Amino acid sequence: MNAILELPELIALNGPAGLVRIPNQIDVPVTPRVLALIDTPEFQRLAQISQLGVVAFVYPAANHNRFEHSLGVYRMSLLFLQHLAHQPRFVEVVSARDATLLILAALLHDIGHWPFCHPIEDLRLPNVPSHEQFAAMAIRGENIATILTRDWAVDPQEVIDLINGRLDTPAGKILGSILSGPIDIDKMDYLYRDSLHAGVPYGQNFDSPRLIRSLCLNEAGDRLAITHKGKTAAELMVFARYVMFSEVYWHHAVRSATSMLQRAFYLWYEQHHDAKNKSSMERLLGLSEGEMIAAMGSDVAESVQDGTRRSERDAGLAKEAQKLINHLFGRRRRLFKRAASYSFIEGEAIYRELARRPYSWLVNFGLDLGTLITRKTGVEVLPHQILIDAPPVGLEVQFNVSVYYEKENRYRNLGEVSPVVQTLATRQFDDLVKQVRIFVDPDLLPMFREISMDACVEESLRLS
Repeated sequence: MNAILELPELIALNGPAGLVRIPNQIDVPVTPRVLALIDTPEFQRLAQISQLGVVAFVYPAANHNRFEHSLGVYRMSLLFLQHLAHQPRFVEVVSARDATLLILAALLHDIGHWPFCHPIEDLRLPNVPSHEQFAAMAIRGENIATILTRDWAVDPQEVIDLINGRLDTPAGKILGSILSGPIDIDKMDYLYRDSLHAGVPYGQNFDSPRLIRSLCLNEAGDRLAITHKGKTAAELMVFARYVMFSEVYWHHAVRSATSMLQRAFYLWYEQHHDAKNKSSMERLLGLSEGEMIAAMGSDVAESVQDGTRRSERDAGLAKEAQKLINHLFGRRRRLFKRAASYSFIEGEAIYRELARRPYSWLVNFGLDLGTLITRKTGVEVLPHQILIDAPPVGLEVQFNVSVYYEKENRYRNLGEVSPVVQTLATRQFDDLVKQVRIFVDPDLLPMFREISMDACVEESLRLS
């Protein structure tokens, strides 16, 4: 038997091993050495960090967590390996030990995530560590590192390198494309799981079993590809991702809550972050979701109360942050409302001016825009009452995978044979699903509706 198929986790996939059940009626096999990792404080913390953060403000059932998703990705890695282990080109390069690294990377790939991780990372603030850096610290820590070396006979650094895409070996490149690529175990799980919990159909119908059965290696033998039998399933996955971004992840109310959270964190950062002393940052990011919200609220409340001993600017920042946190997480939620929106299709000129700007630039532009509107209307627009939400600097990974046609013995790019994928490949994915939006305090919305926002934005752009 192939050595990969003899790994305990692969045997447990179809055997009477211990199981953990996750939605929707999915059994995840748990061997003793997997359970040891799951039981660590670092992994258990993931149960207190939601997968989608403020998306639950719009889709109330979307409150699943990183713990559940990590188990789903781990199971998906077993399904990928179970299929690929029967392919000679794969097993010539990928050993059982390599497969073990993939299983571990799948299980631990989110171990470094903190609450609201992706929106905070999109700010690209200096000295805010990446979740990959946090993951490396967790995996090198005594709890996980001991289990990896004792129970798995694996060097923790190898797992870190695979998660970060730095395992530069022939097997490492293949495994890297399984972990993070056009058709990877992370997307295969989160599209389904996010769609399931949000209560929408978009990510649940791309036929993942058929897609897995079509997996093979590309012509160079260094990345994942699919046979032509998986083409339709792959197209559906591309479209599922497109619709999930446009209807869930970048839903206008979700982005309103996101922009409020980002500004609150930015204000906290301006007050409390010290590049020479990272303890306050690491303390905050190391908390669970509820703890992080409480800590930010406590920090800004303390700053407001201590306003007499702080600069006028710092006291003002604290008050702005406090209002935003209360609006988001207080007993009475008050999301900001759209005053204007611009996309690649509508308002392209303004969209191009504001999309992918550094966050600090957007903050300053929002302040200038508020000042201009105050001057024109006579109604004071405070700094925290107008927020500019725009596609971040970092772009989404493009969907590009090879399709193998057996009769011709030829590989073709999916974009060449699929009109759906071709459209998303030739026109930037971000431009199609992400918009620039201007959100304002609900109390100011009637006034904003009486002015020409386009004219005000264009004038502010000329002056900036």
